[in-house]
Amino acid sequence: MSDALLRLTDVTIRFGGLTAVSSVTADVREGELAGLIGPNGAGKSTFVGLVTGLVKPSAGTVALNGQDITGMSPQQRVKAGLVRTFQINTLFPSLTPLESVVNALCQRDNLARPGWRALARQGDTIEEAQALLTRFALGEHALTTTRELAYGQQRQLEVALAYALRPSVLLLDEPAAGLTTAQGHALFEHLATLAEGTTLLFIEHDMNLVFGFADRVSVLAGGALIAQGTPDEIRADEGVRRAYLG
Repeated sequence: MSDALLRLTDVTIRFGGLTAVSSVTADVREGELAGLIGPNGAGKSTFVGLVTGLVKPSAGTVALNGQDITGMSPQQRVKAGLVRTFQINTLFPSLTPLESVVNALCQRDNLARPGWRALARQGDTIEEAQALLTRFALGEHALTTTRELAYGQQRQLEVALAYALRPSVLLLDEPAAGLTTAQGHALFEHLATLAEGTTLLFIEHDMNLVFGFADRVSVLAGGALIAQGTPDEIRADEGVRRAYLG
């Protein structure tokens, strides 16, 4: 996991006279499960916007797999392999998980969304969608209306939809938000087993999840990257303890 798949170099973001992110240089290595933490107001939301293309840097560059994506739109970044989930789920409550995943697969393959009668002839797409739902423990709920799913299952579905796009980097914005401790750990254990071929970057407030699952952790405070290292290195870092962990 020595190669940087996602790299930020000397990135600064200013909003008028406010510097939200200051000269951040960081990377996410291919195949790793990377965590991003920081106190409220640290710049994490701005960082997510920067990585996903919603916010343009005042200075510096963002590169994905060696390609400069600094000027790319969010849609272009998805096509390049950078996909995100949101802190609050953005599902279609009236669709079933199978319908939602099929739509995601059609988007990935640049296919027009078929009518449901035509979809019955899309055997390969349906088969792939069902297999993906099974991997995320949703196979038995493929034909259940999304609004009827438990909240934890809805979070799993959101990740499954992002995973359907075959991202090279999947950014998870507080994936355990709203889940119980047990549900959060179950979700992360599931993600850890599904990570083959996908690099995961997640933002999370639950330090047990961060230190229990991340290969490396980046720490933002006051818009600056104050540390990046293994969970043990971050635990032992005096600057991190003063700024965040206490």
